[in-house]
Amino acid sequence: MKHLPKHLQPRWRYLVVAAETWPSVQLARKPFQRALWYSAQNLLGDSGSAALDLSVLRFRSDPGVAEAVLRTHRGEVDRARAVVACVDRVDDDPVGLCVRGVSGTIRACEEKYMGRRRVGTEERDVVFEETERPAVVRGDRVDVRVEHGFVGATALETE
Repeated sequence: MKHLPKHLQPRWRYLVVAAETWPSVQLARKPFQRALWYSAQNLLGDSGSAALDLSVLRFRSDPGVAEAVLRTHRGEVDRARAVVACVDRVDDDPVGLCVRGVSGTIRACEEKYMGRRRVGTEERDVVFEETERPAVVRGDRVDVRVEHGFVGATALETE
């Protein structure tokens, strides 16, 4: 079977997405992809989701943070951003997503947008609600461990 001529081949755009969740959660690629597909189907319907063709090409995850390169058709970048904005949970774990940038090649995405803004993670005890508790500190954000999980706070709210 012959390849399509270059002018008939599909044109792609690549989005770099940063994800942040509780420090005890490490996101996986398949559940992340599934959450994107469900979000696309709920927002755009079956035909819109198929036209978007949003898929995860690269995925890197550490506890509490992840980065992904997503592929979509060239004319669908705005709708892909809307789909990413609608994802709030991956495997019943709350997650916050942010599109760092868009590019025409995977290599340019990785060079420009991936690995940026890496904030060191530090575990220490903080005073929260007049009690000393263990916490995970990432920059000016503090995730304080309480009886039922974590509570998000800022450095000013802890002593």
